[in-house]
Amino acid sequence: MKIGQRLIQKGFITPEKLEDALLIQSKTGSRLGRILVGKGYVKQRDIDKLMAEYFNLPFKEISTEDVDTDNIKREDFDLYLEKNLLPLKNNMMAICEPQYEQISFIESNFKEYEIIVTSQDSLKQALHLHFGGKLSHESIYSLANTYPEYSAAQVFISKQLIGIYCLAILFAYLVFYNTDTTFLTINIITTFFLIISFIFKFSLTWIGSDNSFEKKVTDEEVNNLDESSLPAYTVLIPMYNEPEVLPIIVNSIRNLDYPKEKLDVKLVLEENDDKTIQAAKDLELEDIFDICLVPHSFPKTKPKACNYALKFAKGKYVTIYDAEDKPEKDQLKKAIIAFKKSPKNTAVIQAKLNYYNDKENILTRCFTLEYSLWFDFFLPALEKLDVPIPLGGTSNHFVTKILKQVGGWDPFNVTEDADLGIRYSALNYVVRVVNSTTYEEANTKVGNWIRQRSRWIKGYMQTYLVHMRTPLKLYRSIGFKGFFSFQFFIGMTILTSLITPWLYSVYIFWLFTKTTMFDPYFTESIIYLSNLNLLMGNAFYVYIMMLGVTKRNKLYLIPYALAVPFYWILMSIAGYKGLYQLFVNPFYWEKTQHGLSKVTQQEVQDLA
Repeated sequence: MKIGQRLIQKGFITPEKLEDALLIQSKTGSRLGRILVGKGYVKQRDIDKLMAEYFNLPFKEISTEDVDTDNIKREDFDLYLEKNLLPLKNNMMAICEPQYEQISFIESNFKEYEIIVTSQDSLKQALHLHFGGKLSHESIYSLANTYPEYSAAQVFISKQLIGIYCLAILFAYLVFYNTDTTFLTINIITTFFLIISFIFKFSLTWIGSDNSFEKKVTDEEVNNLDESSLPAYTVLIPMYNEPEVLPIIVNSIRNLDYPKEKLDVKLVLEENDDKTIQAAKDLELEDIFDICLVPHSFPKTKPKACNYALKFAKGKYVTIYDAEDKPEKDQLKKAIIAFKKSPKNTAVIQAKLNYYNDKENILTRCFTLEYSLWFDFFLPALEKLDVPIPLGGTSNHFVTKILKQVGGWDPFNVTEDADLGIRYSALNYVVRVVNSTTYEEANTKVGNWIRQRSRWIKGYMQTYLVHMRTPLKLYRSIGFKGFFSFQFFIGMTILTSLITPWLYSVYIFWLFTKTTMFDPYFTESIIYLSNLNLLMGNAFYVYIMMLGVTKRNKLYLIPYALAVPFYWILMSIAGYKGLYQLFVNPFYWEKTQHGLSKVTQQEVQDLA
């Protein structure tokens, strides 16, 4: 009797559900059992039991005591994961999702083993328990051991400390013996770099405003995509103490236009996060959702958790979504098409990010202005110039094999996404941007925003320190354009956040007091250039913030661009907080609290 008929006979599904699954099978070419599980029509455990009966094999829920700990090896972990098998005591081999090819493989390579079928949950739990410790250790130290030059585990290398010390001594000496000339020189250098940064950002905005090269994937291409050719796709959803927003991302995954049976969705949770774990269990999720519990260890960061989950990834591609994300339905398909249309050394496709609660208050409006400029203008321009692209923290679509080859994410870098984008370029891979958007929750509270932004800037500092350990090597690997872009897109972002309050303070103090104390540091030419930076530079940044929302027709946000100078003050506060933490607590992950938005809270209520 065929599998579908057996399921109907045992009361697991109705004829209508079987007919629906068979229709999907005709389009995607997937196995019937996977389709039924992906649709939520039947549990994987029931499929495993039925398949055991079909192959005339015994079924048993295995426990940790059953595993043959003497003969399972770390080097065989990928084989166990790929083939859905695990050696047990008494020469038994546990499998789930049995197939003819799988059974034939075991009979050829493990002749002495007797085959039994177990549930997928039991097998996954056994793999986590017996390999968790080693995999957790690798998740933390693999990059540091394989590519130590790209690891932020050491904040400052000795050469950098010596350099900083020598510069500090030189600065103190010059200030003591020639104060006026020293501060004049610093003023000239600062003014010069601000002008170059102004020109660079202007160029990016000009290039990014051209839509002719940006449109990568059309709706027609998505509609014509052969679903039977689509590969398995792993979706990582790292969460920590976020039970309240879990229904949002679950609903977003359910709404994705991608064969559910080809999705490998991992809710990446810390093993001691009881509230989120219980919330996930309470949702009674379909079996495409796998709760991946990360063993407790330090540093407790998102990249470490993603590295651990990556060990269990089964997809050809892997992407990350945050707990409150709402990606456009066809994003996975667009990413796959974008890979096909991109150079062979393309390692990641970055989708755009924007916010769904942009109207909530002035902070969310400014945040949306910033993100619109960043993702709709700057990143496409960086792609056009073929220079390193710092990735966003979510909705980046990776080639799984390449991601593993480059060491995954740096668990010690708290802005691991930007670091990985630069590392890809240094290793001769490229990043491309796709015309698909993921909508997120913009921070509604100033304190929460500063916590998030201080972590980002601290991570930019880590990224800059790591990749500038050997400047000549970086220059040779990414070229002049890439090196220049790195200095003014990463380096100047850090510097600007730190010097802005000082420049504002000097100007405001002079404006109200008409003091002459600054005259030795401002020659006539420097005064003109400084005024150009202050007036035209600030006006320009306000203007491009206005311009940033035009592509999305969010014209109602344009007046709020006038508040951007005050927004930069908040950025400076976050910058100094990040700088302080870089020295006293460099690997601390400043947690961003989600679910504060009224829009998010209403959506959670609607989904309840």
